[in-house]
Amino acid sequence: MGPLSGPDSEADTGLIEVEAHGEAVGQRLDQWLAASLAGLSRSRVQALIRAGAVTSAGAVLREPGRRIAAGERFAIALPEPEDPEPKGEAIPLDILYEDADIVVLDKPAGLVVHPGAGNWSGTLVNALIHHCGASLSGIGGVRRPGIVHRLDKETSGVMVVAKNDQAHQELAAAFADHGRTGALARAYSAVVWLAPERRTGTVDAPLGRARDRVLRAVVPAGRDDARHAVTHYTVIERFPRSGEAAASLVECRLETGRTHQIRVHMAHIGHPVIGDPDYGKAFRTKANRLPEPLRAAVLGFPRQALHARLLEFRHPRTHIPMAFEAPIPGDMEDLIGAFRQL
Repeated sequence: MGPLSGPDSEADTGLIEVEAHGEAVGQRLDQWLAASLAGLSRSRVQALIRAGAVTSAGAVLREPGRRIAAGERFAIALPEPEDPEPKGEAIPLDILYEDADIVVLDKPAGLVVHPGAGNWSGTLVNALIHHCGASLSGIGGVRRPGIVHRLDKETSGVMVVAKNDQAHQELAAAFADHGRTGALARAYSAVVWLAPERRTGTVDAPLGRARDRVLRAVVPAGRDDARHAVTHYTVIERFPRSGEAAASLVECRLETGRTHQIRVHMAHIGHPVIGDPDYGKAFRTKANRLPEPLRAAVLGFPRQALHARLLEFRHPRTHIPMAFEAPIPGDMEDLIGAFRQL
């Protein structure tokens, strides 16, 4: 028989059943299975057999060299894949504060926080493992040691990381509570399109999954995946053009901390973050109408103009309030400067 349709890669899981006929009779079990199942090497098949993952008529087969009889049916149980363990990498870190319990750092734009599909190396976790060594907390799982909150890849700014289990538990609880019972505060600087009419305001709109499973959207409160989300904003500076604001610098303070919360909420009220590739696409035509060199500065801005400027929390061991601030990075300052030239 020819090769059977099987898993596309070793990452696939489940139960596969195959039946031996014709030329399969008398062949080695490992050799025939490897030739018959797409995506599984002979060494992988041998490992599965020795692990007891291959059965025939309910009997576990553990001999890769066993010869096949006519009409035999085999069941192969592919196990769930294990996350690859991140390795330490000598990636520079801008550390604002460090002690035996925590590391506070200014994450640059472009740095992924933890390993995942397409980003198994070169992440903040890889850098932290190299920097902290064995002290790094593992409570968050093998892919997220020490991580109690995260910033999007293209969002810069202040983050705190736990270096041991106690610190991880304390900080994770504070972030899960959104600061309701403790001194947790998060303020972001964002350059957004146009300007809200009022200097201050609040967006109270639940978030859930959009059609794309990675993205988020404002959804009805009664939907199963709806999550309470509140953002408070203050307009810091307006950048006028022809009698109206072309853009503005706003400060956003999180009352809750949902995925993409600020980006979705600002887009929801008609002021998406400039450079946002997911929630600001509809405003790209506005950039085309800007005068040079501002037009080039906006169209060439490589990320969403969002920066985690301030983080306040209680130290997980001493419970003393702490506050850390990271100045707006150079690329956003250049963008702001270009708007000021209007």
